[in-house]
Amino acid sequence: MPRYDYRCRTCDSTFELSRPMAEANDPATCPCGHDDTVKLLSSVAVTGRASGPSGGGGGGCCGGGCCARG
Repeated sequence: MPRYDYRCRTCDSTFELSRPMAEANDPATCPCGHDDTVKLLSSVAVTGRASGPSGGGGGGCCGGGCCARG
């Protein structure tokens, strides 16, 4: 089941709910009981292999060269 992040405008807390996609935009109540909440945009991580002739990858920590190699 997908997880969605919400922020409470009343107490400024951020919380997460697991709910069906059909309920993603339904109102959410924060753990403190406040109803004035907004759904936050989340980023989606997509991984895969490059299909071009270069065979290059990219993305990901080690694929992007940010890891110490040695």
